[in-house]
Amino acid sequence: MATTRRGRGSAAGQRQRQRAIQGFVSEAGSRTVEEIARFASVSTMTVYRDLGELERLGLLRRVKGVVTAAASNLQEASSRHRVGQDVDVKQRLGEAALEFVETGSAIMLDDSSTGLPLARLLSRRTPLTVITNYQPVARELEENPGIRLLMTGGEYLAWADALFGPMAVRAIRRMRADAVFMSASAITDGAAYHPTEEAAEVKRAMLASSSLRVLYVDHSKFDRRALHRVAPLTDYDVLILDRDTPEDRLAALPDGIRVVRV
Repeated sequence: MATTRRGRGSAAGQRQRQRAIQGFVSEAGSRTVEEIARFASVSTMTVYRDLGELERLGLLRRVKGVVTAAASNLQEASSRHRVGQDVDVKQRLGEAALEFVETGSAIMLDDSSTGLPLARLLSRRTPLTVITNYQPVARELEENPGIRLLMTGGEYLAWADALFGPMAVRAIRRMRADAVFMSASAITDGAAYHPTEEAAEVKRAMLASSSLRVLYVDHSKFDRRALHRVAPLTDYDVLILDRDTPEDRLAALPDGIRVVRV
């Protein structure tokens, strides 16, 4: 990490260092305190002070010397980190979502890691057209001869391994899909939320360009908060949840949405 002598001890320098530490951890999903100290060129005591502030803000978590990225209302964890989380639950959600994919249809998949298990199952529904802004999904499908793969284009953001921005939104709006499958970082007050406006904007465009709208989330999303509202749950036709979703959360869901538990 490049630092300047002038700003290192100042409040501005501390904030800059903490942002750099947050990005360093989010990139890999987890880091040790010693790795962070070497990266930031500071003592472990300084790292612990910074981590205490970042934990207080809900941006990082620290357990026995290992620091992990935490999705927050300001920043989503990196794609690399998310792909390795809750693999079994995501597999069940993906298998349930496959039931809503029709052979010969055109579908959209957003930049959620939950879409990866679904992408690996799509060979059962070929021929198929898949539209996505998420590079890991594209890599899963690129050699499948039965799938016509369309990337949205747009600005590539490495932390998400996905494409965003006006170019992506315009491309999505010019298309019409039979179904969209997406996730959310948080479910709050009867709506889906995401930490970044770039991702929320792409999700909204996909919703507006699809006939069947499917949201798949695990129960932990009901305990989180995020900054940018994607859409009310009433904008979705199907909500796929894992079996650990509490009954009180289910009871609070709006009428008219089909709920699938797996």
